[in-house]
Amino acid sequence: MDSVNAAIERGRAALDARMQTLAGRLGYTDTAYALPVTYGLTGLAVQDAEEAREAYRQSGGNPLVACECLMAAEGGVASPYTGFIPDTVLRRLGYTLVDGSVVGLGLIVGTPENPDAAAAICREMQEKYMLTFLAGGVVEALFDAGVRLGLDYRLVPLGPQSAHGIHFADIIARIAMMFGGVRPGDVQSLLDYAARRAKAFVVAFPGLTDEEIAFVDSLRALGVPILAVGDSYEGGEWIPVNPADAVQTGMDLLGIKVAVTAIPIPMACSPAFEGKSIRKEEMYVEFGGGRTPAFELLRMRPRDEIEDGAVTVVGPDVDAVPEGGALPLAILVDVAGAKMKVDYEPVLERRIHTFINYGEGSWHVAQRDIIWVRLSKDAVAKGVKIRDIGTLLAHKFKMEFPELIDAIQVTLVTDGQKVQEMLPEAREIYARRDERIAGMKDDDVETFYSCTLCQTFAPSHVCIITPERPALCGAITWLDARIAHEISPAGANQPVAKGEVVDAILGEFVEVNRFVKKASHGEVDRISLYSLLENPMTACGCFECIAAIVPEVNGVLIVSRDFSGETPLGMTFSTLAGTIGGGAQTPGFIGISKSYILSDRFIQAEGGIVRVVWMPSSLKEELGDRLRAQLARQGMPDLFDRIADEVSAPTIEDLIEYLERVGHPVLGMKPLI
Repeated sequence: MDSVNAAIERGRAALDARMQTLAGRLGYTDTAYALPVTYGLTGLAVQDAEEAREAYRQSGGNPLVACECLMAAEGGVASPYTGFIPDTVLRRLGYTLVDGSVVGLGLIVGTPENPDAAAAICREMQEKYMLTFLAGGVVEALFDAGVRLGLDYRLVPLGPQSAHGIHFADIIARIAMMFGGVRPGDVQSLLDYAARRAKAFVVAFPGLTDEEIAFVDSLRALGVPILAVGDSYEGGEWIPVNPADAVQTGMDLLGIKVAVTAIPIPMACSPAFEGKSIRKEEMYVEFGGGRTPAFELLRMRPRDEIEDGAVTVVGPDVDAVPEGGALPLAILVDVAGAKMKVDYEPVLERRIHTFINYGEGSWHVAQRDIIWVRLSKDAVAKGVKIRDIGTLLAHKFKMEFPELIDAIQVTLVTDGQKVQEMLPEAREIYARRDERIAGMKDDDVETFYSCTLCQTFAPSHVCIITPERPALCGAITWLDARIAHEISPAGANQPVAKGEVVDAILGEFVEVNRFVKKASHGEVDRISLYSLLENPMTACGCFECIAAIVPEVNGVLIVSRDFSGETPLGMTFSTLAGTIGGGAQTPGFIGISKSYILSDRFIQAEGGIVRVVWMPSSLKEELGDRLRAQLARQGMPDLFDRIADEVSAPTIEDLIEYLERVGHPVLGMKPLI
């Protein structure tokens, strides 16, 4: 008898014996699916040993059920392992599989004799859009090889035993039940869904116990091929492979085709890195973020004005900056194409955020003239320069938009004086883009648009963009979103029918609620587009401003990202942002764009702009004539001067005194709470 089949028989017998002695209660917290594999296969929500044995009996002695019950009885694992992944986290991971942004799943088990071989497999899986789970000695080997692991890197360390790979199986089961409509106990539907949608394979290194071999082999029933590295697993249905061929073999078996073009820069580039952060202690140099002036701009140009593929740096590079330093930055992306339109500029410009985050050592947040970019110490140590950001952008834009872009050149300016000289022109272009939508009303259209670009960082956040309420980042208007949908029908900007009006003052619509519940993976049931207090829209972290209730004066203050001081609430922008970001609904606090302040729909349910009692002087100055004109249209031409700032009212006591002295109309309005 060959070794794999013999080990399977021994393993099944050992699992069976252990199941007979299982005792006590068992289960996982933070899930609605009990023991998910067992629940999916039998329909039994197991909570104790007796129920586990009954489920095991009904499953026909399935090693997957036995392994799940036994591992649940052992309890959780300590960091850096994840162990069982809660439903809330899985909804983020699983949805990427359902919507196609992850092409498949991988499980790596066992202990590699050569850690570098395992590291190479993981890197290839990252580059080819695979979500990879790890269990057993491979985790420690990868840590020793310096590979970064975690959910943010799409390399998930489940546990120190290869048997912890059962959580890979429970993920497949829950994805089927969460997103595939599979009912618990419907075995055939579960197996069909797993084989058709999960697109999963296993890479098995040496070192598995007989029980683990039996468990791994049982995954084949879910349509999961087992690729055996080395000569430890002879015979059976396992497929022998060389480490270098493992990923491509697995993808070929599942019919997964991904074209990956290498970008000539000294750091890896993949969507697997999009969710990572670069903390202050990991950062070598940063740009913008309040420390230096920085902006980004994508412009359409005649073909004869562009040197295709050219990347130019104007100013000092990273080697001229001490570790932890900062530089100004202007990112200029010039494109030409027969099908390119000026209307497409802001939509493509927003992809600068996405593409820079694809770099393993680069990080980007916000947009327009409030961007914040970092390069990590590790990346700079590997030779990454500022030019590499431009090379990354040039290649990714050509890859992602081949029908639109015939030629592209990127200019990166780190000379502070030149950046300051260029800013006014960039801001004029931003203003012209915003003017295109001026005058359009929400009542004029039957369809709004969504934006889910920020779900990488805030999985439950869904931005609803209307003619009178731009995206809270300030970079995408209703027209921009409509154009983005034309360019990429399956992208982040989807049409959202308004449907029946639930409440016109709050801005609540039946179909908008239905869309948001689905797009937030069930986290958000209702939103009011025009309210600060009742079911407000969620916030990600890229908002230009925060509007917050000030109960003491019955009003609302607005603080912008570029204001570093304290508000009368005793909190800075950063403190407030940490409270409301991450996709949460926080009544009384909302992230907004600057242009939304000028909208007739601005917190309409609470009375609108008349509720505003404080904003930084820099924001008042920036909005200036536009805000004065908006107030005049609403019959309050003198309200501009009655809105306090950090000079006239730095504290809540000062604010109360100031509003009484100037006779702000908010003092006579009905209470907010």
